[in-house]
Amino acid sequence: MRGMRRKPRHVCDICKHNIELNYKRPQELRRYMNRLGKILPRRVSRMCAKHQRRMSREIKRARVMALLPYEAGS
Repeated sequence: MRGMRRKPRHVCDICKHNIELNYKRPQELRRYMNRLGKILPRRVSRMCAKHQRRMSREIKRARVMALLPYEAGS
């Protein structure tokens, strides 16, 4: 275990900037999707668990309302 360094803890951008996630703003939610339309995992989006769940729920709502694609083809 010698020489191993701990990674600095990341801070959730949503917590830090007090951003409101809402399905009515699909351009904001697109930041958390890859180019195929899949939701980015927590380790990539660097969110806390609470906001990852909320973001996932809002993306799914936007998909139902046809504001975001389910997937951009396979």
